[in-house]
Amino acid sequence: MSRYAWVPAVLGWAALGWACQSPTDTSSTTTTDFIVATVAPSPATASGPTGRFYTFVPTNNQPSEQREFDWRTSFTAAVTLNSPGKDVTVTFPVKITSATVRVQQATGGIITPPTGTDTEHYEFDFTTSSNSFAAAGSTVNMNFHIWYDLPNLKREALATVSLVFTDNDGRTFSKSVEVSIAP
Repeated sequence: MSRYAWVPAVLGWAALGWACQSPTDTSSTTTTDFIVATVAPSPATASGPTGRFYTFVPTNNQPSEQREFDWRTSFTAAVTLNSPGKDVTVTFPVKITSATVRVQQATGGIITPPTGTDTEHYEFDFTTSSNSFAAAGSTVNMNFHIWYDLPNLKREALATVSLVFTDNDGRTFSKSVEVSIAP
């Protein structure tokens, strides 16, 4: 009986430690609140045929084949870097160091992941008015072109543009913006 006498003491200390935890601070803001990205048109529209091809590699040891992307869409993202709050330090100039796009099939604006081994196929390119922000209030316009093919053979999708920024002192910030592509 004495060999289990320490169990209530350990449980008591654990409960006391859990009860003393402070609540999560919900008033803090994320570091990207000062980066604003607006997209036009919203929603974006897509059309096809595209005239652009990708290599489809089946999973059942069949030979690969060239397939045409079913859809192409274009949109502009206007990215503005506003004055950050006093909690965030930013040293100008700030450069855009990475821009990526992910396309996912959707229905009614809800992502519907493919089943089995099916996957979305897409490529993108973009042009930009600049790769840096000289000061707070600066805007960079980015024109995106995306070619895509979805397992459900539909046009509706959600494109997520993810941007990474690096300031003059090496601090990094990120921002993602979702772009609906109309059915």
